[in-house]
Amino acid sequence: MSSNSSQPTVIIVRKHAAAHDDEHGGAWKVAYADFVTAMMALFIVLWLLSASEKVQKAVGGYFQDPTGKGRQTGSTNAGSGETLTLNRQDLEHLKEKVEAALKQIPALKNVENQIRMTITSEGLRIDMLETDRGLFFATGAPKPTEAGTDLLHILGTELTKLPNKVAIEGHTDSTPYGRSDYSNWELSADRANSARRILEEAGLPENRISQVRGFADQRLLMKNDPTNPSNRRISIIVRNQGLDQQEETPQPQASSSLGTPASNDPAAKENPSQGTSPQGTSPQTTAPSAAPGVAPSKEAPSKQPDPQAKK
Repeated sequence: MSSNSSQPTVIIVRKHAAAHDDEHGGAWKVAYADFVTAMMALFIVLWLLSASEKVQKAVGGYFQDPTGKGRQTGSTNAGSGETLTLNRQDLEHLKEKVEAALKQIPALKNVENQIRMTITSEGLRIDMLETDRGLFFATGAPKPTEAGTDLLHILGTELTKLPNKVAIEGHTDSTPYGRSDYSNWELSADRANSARRILEEAGLPENRISQVRGFADQRLLMKNDPTNPSNRRISIIVRNQGLDQQEETPQPQASSSLGTPASNDPAAKENPSQGTSPQGTSPQTTAPSAAPGVAPSKEAPSKQPDPQAKK
């Protein structure tokens, strides 16, 4: 009894480590990635706030139309940085307004199938398609009917609310006009000009009309049926903003021209009178260098003094 009490008591402590959940072992990576993304977005916003107005408009144009003209904004010849396309919601809103206005006019209630609105690369195209009886323009007449005048007045009133330029096209079918001094070319152009005058009477400023085109029967809507009345139409195009400015800006010349610079032309070095002039004469007006083994051509006889003329 005493021997057992003299021995020290051994206490064994067993610790069980908590099992780790392998599924959540990388949760910190997700949180860190979110943090880095948020910081990147913050620095992008700070950069845009300090960037120039041109850069801000260019970035905004890309996000408004990432697959169209917007991705070229700020880098084209125009360089205006403006959005080059109409907002699709604005186009739909304009379309709804025109349709509602047509329903209010008794003479135009049954012409919904003769008015086609489509969105193209140029902008919103409004086609006024003709019928056999001549709905908007009488057959062979350059002046619109009462229904055509009313519709053009409605369109002119709605177009004044937009800042976009407008182009007007006239089209005919393939039926000959029947006069030697007046053809489908004159008829299509006269109808487009008649539509232009009515749009201006409705309040559309003159400087908003960018183009008036007459195509005759060169752009048929029904190519398989050239004499179909639907080929006779007036098209009003609400053009994308900045499109006219791009067309008016001349395209830059390529770095390589038809002629080689005088400094790189051995023949031009030997004969300084040939080649590009110091004032930057264009290559088209520069005299070509003589080919090896061929004597240079003499001056034209017109530049030689005429002894008989002196006499």
